[in-house]
Amino acid sequence: MSFSGPVLWYATRAAGIVTLLLLTATTALGLLTAGRVSNHRWPRFLVIGLHRNISLLALVFLGLHIGTTVIDTYTSIGIQDAVIPFLSGYHRLWLGLGAIASDFLIALSITSAMRQRMGHRFWRVVHWFGYVCWPIAMAHGLGIGTDRSQTWVFFLSVACGAAVIVAGVVRGIDLLPSRRLMQ
Repeated sequence: MSFSGPVLWYATRAAGIVTLLLLTATTALGLLTAGRVSNHRWPRFLVIGLHRNISLLALVFLGLHIGTTVIDTYTSIGIQDAVIPFLSGYHRLWLGLGAIASDFLIALSITSAMRQRMGHRFWRVVHWFGYVCWPIAMAHGLGIGTDRSQTWVFFLSVACGAAVIVAGVVRGIDLLPSRRLMQ
């Protein structure tokens, strides 16, 4: 039985794009959560809950992305290539970046699930890798993605970048000393 063909290829592409969208949303929400951004329409518990649930959904789609890539026999990408960076001979750099991003996301998820059993400082240090994970995942998609030359992917990437930048600016404004005095 052959596990190659357009269905797996489309599934891999779609899962990768959805994973990037979800990772963008969770990164932006993470920035806003860290900044304790909230108002009467978006209470803090809602932002935290969305961040947590979107992160879990991103993991599901990451698993689908990796699974369909490994199962597809068109390229010889094994599970070890998805976990160990720069091991594969197929687009070594871009696939290696994807492995790093997925490793970071998995580490973030595991430490978040075990947050009550570890020190807050350790959890926070590991959680900073989320801010590294997003641009690495973006680079992976733009480097290896077969749709990277499509106009809609360009605009989608720009929108993802803008969302994270805006959330970062909002977080940065919240850190300003003059802003902290008013709270």
